[in-house]
Amino acid sequence: MSKTIPKSPEKDLYYVAVKLLLRDGNKLLITHDIFGDWDLPGGRIRKDEFDKPLEAVIERKINEELGSEVRYHLGEPKVFFRVERQEHDLQGQTVRIFGVGYEAQYSGGTVGLGQHHDQMEWVDVTMFQPEQYFTGGWLVGVQEYISGLSST
Repeated sequence: MSKTIPKSPEKDLYYVAVKLLLRDGNKLLITHDIFGDWDLPGGRIRKDEFDKPLEAVIERKINEELGSEVRYHLGEPKVFFRVERQEHDLQGQTVRIFGVGYEAQYSGGTVGLGQHHDQMEWVDVTMFQPEQYFTGGWLVGVQEYISGLSST
């Protein structure tokens, strides 16, 4: 007697990204990418990083995006993002990204910009209006992060 296996709902595929909510007191670092979007430092996990700690992925991304001189103390994940966007490297294909936003405290070093970013700003979280910078899932996550700051 064979069992009939019920068909499960279609599952979605996501890229996974780690983002840094880099703080210097009340200031939060945001970056602008060369594709025209505001962003947070960090990015996706590569295939060869599957077994690496997320902290090592964050370190690689921060070195690429902000330079090797930046020093920070990594904290805990504070917010999760679900983002849908058109991927420039995939000829505009729509992809979904699940992001984990780790809070970190800036502790020194020169902040520079890597090859995929053209500007950065330290914004005051007490007055920051993320909807003037971000859209979609990044906006929702940054809003959640900031609202969580005021409730603590």
